[in-house]
Amino acid sequence: MITTIDGALFARMILHGSACINAQKQEINELNVFPVPDGDTGTNMSMTFGAAAEEMGKKPYSAVGAAANATANALLRGARGNSGVILSLLFRGFAKAVKEKETIDGRDFAIALDFGVAAAYKAVMKPAEGTILTVSRLSAAAAAAAAREDSGVEYVLEKALAEGYVALENTTEQNPVLKKAGVVDSGGKGFLVILQGMLDEMRGKPMPEGASLPEPKKTGADFAALGDEDITFTYDTVFIVRKARENVNLEPYRAYLNSIGDSLVIGESDEEFKVHVHTDTPGAALTESAKYGILELAKIENMRTQAEDLAAGKHVQSTDDLDAVEAELEGKPLPPENIIAAPEKRYGMVAVAAGEGLAAVFKDLGVDGVISGGQTMNPSTEDILRQINATPAEVVFVLPNNKNIIMAAEQCKGLAEGKEVVVIPSKTVPQGIATLLVMDPDADVETNVAAMTEAMSGVSTAEVTYAARDSDFGGFAIKHGDHMALLNGQLFDTQKNQEKLLKKLCKEDTFQNAEFINIYYGEDVKESEAEKTLKLFTAACPKAEITLLSGGQPVYYYMISAE
Repeated sequence: MITTIDGALFARMILHGSACINAQKQEINELNVFPVPDGDTGTNMSMTFGAAAEEMGKKPYSAVGAAANATANALLRGARGNSGVILSLLFRGFAKAVKEKETIDGRDFAIALDFGVAAAYKAVMKPAEGTILTVSRLSAAAAAAAAREDSGVEYVLEKALAEGYVALENTTEQNPVLKKAGVVDSGGKGFLVILQGMLDEMRGKPMPEGASLPEPKKTGADFAALGDEDITFTYDTVFIVRKARENVNLEPYRAYLNSIGDSLVIGESDEEFKVHVHTDTPGAALTESAKYGILELAKIENMRTQAEDLAAGKHVQSTDDLDAVEAELEGKPLPPENIIAAPEKRYGMVAVAAGEGLAAVFKDLGVDGVISGGQTMNPSTEDILRQINATPAEVVFVLPNNKNIIMAAEQCKGLAEGKEVVVIPSKTVPQGIATLLVMDPDADVETNVAAMTEAMSGVSTAEVTYAARDSDFGGFAIKHGDHMALLNGQLFDTQKNQEKLLKKLCKEDTFQNAEFINIYYGEDVKESEAEKTLKLFTAACPKAEITLLSGGQPVYYYMISAE
């Protein structure tokens, strides 16, 4: 049996665990008990752990502490959904326990698991039994008991898994919702799949069939493989600009360059910035740079003629003086999370929403950045952090607009540099919109939080979707493909016919007593169908002011708010 783990083995264990969770993600998705098509626990855990696998593939590790710390950092930034955040916390605590160690044995491993459980429980305000928390806690307790018998790490992990599987089976009885559906907890299942993959790597077992390690990312383009049709923009443009002043904000310039080209990288120091961009109008890029400083050096090359020369076996000439600059730009791009927009105002806003229509609504209401995401498409902590950092404000309010994104947003508080992050726990898009209507740029943070929270609580939201699978839930016998209405997160009714369902919904007291009703129709709803729904609600709710908007959201045919 394996008695100790070094950094190299730990890295391989992470890669194997990632391959296993990726192979079983759909099975885990299908354990979601509520038949709304939000079966994304497996996907979220797979994408979260995939970030750690990608990190492990970047360089070799000799010390287990260094490998565990890199894993934890990658998981934190890649965390998606509640399950992904909890998974990242479990490994964050693990890394803290082993941070100074070159190798670890079974006792160390057991202590590290316990540290991880403590970190996860601390972050969850109201931990419930029958979840990933329960499974991880009992697994860690079994590991501690096993370590007292045998300090070999393989033995300890084996015993932890054995108890974890028992705990997983018991989640069905511990959680009434799981019991009703007759399934085990999906997050707990995902956690054990990862641990099992780690143990399998320790024992030399092959990865799941079809699984593979992450491919190393290219650091430069393979121009010889490009044909003219593969080149979108003609000119490879590189230049250096000395800043006109300190703390110059380059975000407007970045947006401009993105509008006229691609492959954009901007490297920045205190005195200058360096730009690499592919564009058809290099002159425009250089002219615009004058707003931010003085042009010092430039290189412009025609990639189409380069491709022709390469294909013909000719030598491609370049400007030798700037080769080193280009290598620096393309070889060491500035990580997106480190691109910090200098504060230009007191408050900024970031929101999560899916659909062009909803994104436009948030933009119109003054949101600085909209992150694409929502149900079944949870953005990672890094996705949210990137937008926070790019917001030129001292205080950035974040609107998750989905209960499964709130935890990932909360993790940004400890990661954003030079900015105060305030998460308003909006669970629906209409709640998020309501908070923006009362946000006062002249009020202090506490006053705004109170007003926004109160506004959010006054919004009821109905969501019309379809059932992803057969189920019996809350007294409803639900069949795959049925139309469903959720009201404030609870199942309202199901019908085979969507119009019949909408007729029942608009007669509910929530809408009958509303002063304002907003109907956002999704990407699968034709405008003519949405107009019929508007007429239906107008007739049923004559006292309300009703607005119809194209949200363009996936998953939900309609999001309907009442205030």
